[in-house]
Amino acid sequence: MNSIDDVWSLVLKILGENLTSVAISTWFNDCKAVELTDNRLVLSVPTSFKKGIIEDRFTDPIKDALRQLFVSDYEVIILDENELESYKNASENKFDSRMDSDEYTFERFVVGNSNKFAHAAAKAVAGGQKKDYNPLFIYGESGLGKTHLLYAIRHEVRRLHPEYQIVYVKGDDFTNDLINAIQTGKNVEFRDKYRYADLFLMDDIQFIAGKPSTQEEFFNTFNTLYEANHQIVFTSDRPPQEMMRLADRLKTRFESGLVTEILPPDYETRMAIIRNKANQLGLELSEETSDFIAENFTSNVRQIEGAVKKLVAYRDMMDGEINEKSVSTIVHDLFKDASEFTPTPDIIIEECAKYYSLTSEDLKGQSRSRNTVLARQLAMFLIRRLTRYTLQDIGTFFENRDHATVISSLRKIEEMLAKNQEFNQIIKDITANINAYA
Repeated sequence: MNSIDDVWSLVLKILGENLTSVAISTWFNDCKAVELTDNRLVLSVPTSFKKGIIEDRFTDPIKDALRQLFVSDYEVIILDENELESYKNASENKFDSRMDSDEYTFERFVVGNSNKFAHAAAKAVAGGQKKDYNPLFIYGESGLGKTHLLYAIRHEVRRLHPEYQIVYVKGDDFTNDLINAIQTGKNVEFRDKYRYADLFLMDDIQFIAGKPSTQEEFFNTFNTLYEANHQIVFTSDRPPQEMMRLADRLKTRFESGLVTEILPPDYETRMAIIRNKANQLGLELSEETSDFIAENFTSNVRQIEGAVKKLVAYRDMMDGEINEKSVSTIVHDLFKDASEFTPTPDIIIEECAKYYSLTSEDLKGQSRSRNTVLARQLAMFLIRRLTRYTLQDIGTFFENRDHATVISSLRKIEEMLAKNQEFNQIIKDITANINAYA
């Protein structure tokens, strides 16, 4: 999952399995996701009346949906319009506080063969020992600890230099900030926010690829920071040279520092992660139980930790015994082969829209702007390629467009693929983002 909006879209999809479309539209059409932390989702609605209804009827189903997604219990907070402004003012630095927590330090990061170089580089940067590691570029698949290292760098630099201005931002949030600054005429404030940072941390930088205005602004931001000798750290799901829609001048700058990869953990590292998480949560696991988890969850640190959290929940709520025999039943629903992953149309539409700085509603609606039409056609093409929906089914996802419209869209995309090598890379990039949900 790439953003809070992605999470909320998936929550609504899960709710839709038990609620009618009328109920979803009535109570959640103007419900917005405000904040997502490791244990809390904050939502906002326009009126206190709607807040009361959602709190009374839907809080538990929302919690259940979050538990399905994260294998962990979440608090759900609903704010009305008046409460939202106060919450924003009171929580302006809340995310920074989470980054400063003991959960995301170098001490809590389990080091193994798959990540020790990235860990060592991050520690060197945080301690100011390696000025030539600028920028530091850490890449790897989702759930392997890239964001943890960003938080750990921030935590250590804040400890050593409390006077430093530290900026953390996700790639898609940087784009959204830029759009808002242009719309509200606050370009100067936008640049001041990013260009005077002593430490600049950007998570998921791949999301600025393919966005010319964002890349231009980021290029200038990067140069300002770099020339001032201020440390820059990026994370991404792929190395710079594989981001085909990224401007060459940015690729060159990213590769001018240190590029390091985090790989899936080996068996020994997985065992260490399991023991570490179990100790944190006060859970005693036998060697056999730990071995079962390590053998069956091989590619994702987040999933390994999720399995341990689920065992804790089972122990606390069911008062059940955790042993080698019961553990497979408890975590059975977490077993998932990525090759069997089939994305939903909503995920595909969301990712196609996001790639072109649009919304899902734009693609489903009647806009005929060039970018919207292209993104809509591409979404139809990928739904056809990645799922088993019929052409008629695909039309229903876009305000009941007819069979002929879908066929025309598929043909146009196929023609572009045949003529334009760069467009092939766009499809690979979007498909990679879609598969990150697996």
